[in-house]
Amino acid sequence: MVADDAALAQLRAEGFAGPHACALVTGTGLGALVEAVEERRSLAYGEIPGFPAPGVSGHGGRLHRGRLAGRSVLVFEGRAHAYERGDAAAMRGPLAAARAMGAGRLLLTNASGSLRPSVGPGSLVMLSDHINLSGLNPLIGEASEARFVPLTDAYDPALRRALRAAAQEAGLPLAEGVYAWFSGPSFETPAEVRMAGILGADLVGMSTVPETILARFLGFSVAAISVVTNLAAGIEGGDPHHAETKAVAARAGTDLARLAAAFVARLPEP
Repeated sequence: MVADDAALAQLRAEGFAGPHACALVTGTGLGALVEAVEERRSLAYGEIPGFPAPGVSGHGGRLHRGRLAGRSVLVFEGRAHAYERGDAAAMRGPLAAARAMGAGRLLLTNASGSLRPSVGPGSLVMLSDHINLSGLNPLIGEASEARFVPLTDAYDPALRRALRAAAQEAGLPLAEGVYAWFSGPSFETPAEVRMAGILGADLVGMSTVPETILARFLGFSVAAISVVTNLAAGIEGGDPHHAETKAVAARAGTDLARLAAAFVARLPEP
């Protein structure tokens, strides 16, 4: 996909041109990551042609360009979700713009529910794979042969090694797991959570997977981190709600920012 010409023209005029070591997307309540970015310049999504306006509290809806751990980065503060308008490709325009602006790596973050009681609220989990249980795909309707995106190692092994090393360096525990994408916006039922566990999921959530598919389509190398905000429905009495998601994510945001900075510091200069 070619990024929107008007969006690129505006972003270049506003000083967002790359190259960049990495682009990052923040999940619900995880805007604290933005505070770690120095020399920031920012634009609201609503000011950029073709960018969606997030409609979920906890998603700031701004694009930032700055320096994290001495590297140039783009940070998407918040995302648009498939459940907001039924569009699994809601983040296609922003990701295409980031790719055209010189970012070749993408670090996705999200808030999720855990199926493993030992990996409870506040834990950081690196995604090793995902399961798409939504019935949606952001490439439906794409006419080119590029739509047949291979997703073996969708979460890049080299970037996962860098995340593990960064976590060790920062002194942060980092679990690893498989993320199951449900479309939302309602939370999963206990029966759906049990099904996801039987299929091999460790986490459940309502984002990230469509962005991973789009990013691989666009040629990004992808890594992803979940911040566990609750135990999934029915796991040791888990009964998730959005206020809990935002509150726990905000508390864990400092650890996420430390991990992201240590990760970006390990990336080569763009």
